[in-house]
Amino acid sequence: MKDAPLTRDHAKAQLNLRLDDGLVIYTRHFKQELASDGLTMEDVLAVCRSGVILMAPEKDIKTGDWKYRIEGCTADHENVALVFALKPEREAVFITAFKRSHG
Repeated sequence: MKDAPLTRDHAKAQLNLRLDDGLVIYTRHFKQELASDGLTMEDVLAVCRSGVILMAPEKDIKTGDWKYRIEGCTADHENVALVFALKPEREAVFITAFKRSHG
């Protein structure tokens, strides 16, 4: 799975399956970015459920894992992007989060 990235739809489906199963790791950086942007775990779930992966995945030079960016809106209509990696047959790892300006 490290050699070729998943399709955008498959990556989103895998992300949500792992969220449902509790197979998720939140990095310290991810938690810090959530706090600094005033985002909550409810916001993260809203983006994961309704968001889309628009950009092609990028390979993480440190881990070799494919990183995906999902973008969507929170319940408060804030545009947020989340960057995550999918460990083969295991967890989703949330790497960073940030608010995006409209337009």
